[in-house]
Amino acid sequence: MAKKVLVIAEVRNGELRQVSYEAIAAGQKIADGGEVVGVILGEKVDGLANSLIHYGADRVVVVNHSSLKYYTTDAFQQAILKVIDLENPQGIILGHTAQGKDLSPRLAIKLNTGLISDVIAVEKNGEEDVFIRPIYSGKAFERKKIKKGIIFAAIRPNNINSLKKDESRTGEVSIISADIKDLRTMVKDVVRKVTGGVDLSEAKVIVSGGRGVKKKDGFEPLKELADLLGGAVGASRGACDAGYCDYSLQIGQTGKVVTPELYIACGISGAIQHLAGMSNSKVIVAINKDPEAPIFKAADYGIVGDLFEIVPILTEELKKVLKVEELV
Repeated sequence: MAKKVLVIAEVRNGELRQVSYEAIAAGQKIADGGEVVGVILGEKVDGLANSLIHYGADRVVVVNHSSLKYYTTDAFQQAILKVIDLENPQGIILGHTAQGKDLSPRLAIKLNTGLISDVIAVEKNGEEDVFIRPIYSGKAFERKKIKKGIIFAAIRPNNINSLKKDESRTGEVSIISADIKDLRTMVKDVVRKVTGGVDLSEAKVIVSGGRGVKKKDGFEPLKELADLLGGAVGASRGACDAGYCDYSLQIGQTGKVVTPELYIACGISGAIQHLAGMSNSKVIVAINKDPEAPIFKAADYGIVGDLFEIVPILTEELKKVLKVEELV
């Protein structure tokens, strides 16, 4: 049955996050021939609307407001509820990101509906939508569906393929106003810790280091390899606890959960807490001096050796293959 599905896009640093396009693809499957309406919130963000249409949205609703320049729960919740009231959708999709995790349960309470979070795939079973999500730190998966009320789901980044970009697609872009008031919190400015590179949660390639990097400078060869592959650098909790890197790079049960196409674990033993954050990676390569390290059980490819010898060799060989010696 055709449905109207709202897809709540996410803006970061003036650009749409990749998960917004992935959510559009999920919305198209749920809509089943119906209408997919993108929603963009922010200050002066209407210039981003056509990008959602190029990736599959049928039309886009933009809410421009000074209180939406930076994310706050109250302001975004009020704006989205206004759009929901105007559109009366049968489905709502957003990203299972830090922002989505904060916003989605609050919206679900206001709408008196269920929420399926951390979705990694959407399937059709006749006219029913089946959502697949990992449980028990990725050791098992459950299939869920919403029997009544609004279909509401948050998708994990980097799991559902976005649709192919089609710049010939056109659609209506409407800009609406929202009465945002009684805010308990206002963000005046954001001071970012500049790490550069690719967003860890959306990276296709991640090169991670553990206690085996031995010191802060031990991450330098990992950064070089990650830059060469257009990826991001991550870390185990052990490396973060040892002060080798910032906790913003932590991957694991108490850090970020990532699902890149390629995950290269360097000097990481493979504690269960770390595996919970990266075991669903498409391809896992482990580099460790200890042939009995647990990480090898999860790896598709294993290299037994000193990461400070192996990683530079990999980097040099990849430079030859990719023909990017001039970037050195």
